[in-house]
Amino acid sequence: MLTEAIQIYRSRRFRECEDRAFMLTAVGIPNEMTRETAGYVLWVDPQQVQQAREHLELYQRERLPPPVPLPPLPLRPDAWIGCVIYALVLIAVAWAVGRGFGRLDAFDVGELDAAHVQAGQWWRAWTALTLHVDAEHLIANLGAGIWFGYIAGRLLGPGIAWLLTVEGAALANLLEALAAAPEHRSVGASTAVFTSLGLLTVYTWLERHRLQQRWALRYGPLVAGVVLLGWFGTEGENTDVVAHLAGFICGGLAAVLIAREPLRQLRARLPQRLAGALAVGSIVIAWICGLAS
Repeated sequence: MLTEAIQIYRSRRFRECEDRAFMLTAVGIPNEMTRETAGYVLWVDPQQVQQAREHLELYQRERLPPPVPLPPLPLRPDAWIGCVIYALVLIAVAWAVGRGFGRLDAFDVGELDAAHVQAGQWWRAWTALTLHVDAEHLIANLGAGIWFGYIAGRLLGPGIAWLLTVEGAALANLLEALAAAPEHRSVGASTAVFTSLGLLTVYTWLERHRLQQRWALRYGPLVAGVVLLGWFGTEGENTDVVAHLAGFICGGLAAVLIAREPLRQLRARLPQRLAGALAVGSIVIAWICGLAS
């Protein structure tokens, strides 16, 4: 019988209080359990309150059920196809423009020139995605685009992933050109790279957010995507930060749209080959318009 005691635990259930009393006894902490009107109370000596609380907290953590493992997202095995086509398009355009195929001023016709876009030359939003100032610029966008594009293709299928990437990046280019000063010019597939990053970041976050997981697990993809945007999207002397941010946002908005149930069903019915053909076709049509201007 404890002469002086402090309440350490209370429960309406006898079994819960008894289990904790047994645990404290097992670790050498004297205790006493009494019954009151509101339930059962566990008492310990005042000098051992802190030690008893530590053991009770450890006991409580050990009794928690293990976290439910995240179900794997369905992945497609043919994501590499979109990456190969992406690389072929960029290399083919670089070769054709470098050799003056079609028009000697093809680079000037295809670059994102804000003044010309504001005057109605909308196709530059697409053609500029395929142009690069040098081999280093091309190789960097090939590597990053294949990396993010492959992951997005695994999640959404190569056709749909690249269709959303191309059209989202073109929209980002168009918005930037319309809002920029008339003298603004830019080229490169980096806008598409960050559109792909925004697409897979927000889509993965939305898929995980529906699960009953800790906030760190549910918001992990979103945090990782923003970190990659800040890491890769702001470095370099001539980096177009606005284009990268606009691409990321457009990719994220595309993910929000396709995650909605009506578009989710439409996405499931849209053949991947058709979606991929639309992505490549939009670039071809844009170049036809540019070369014919």
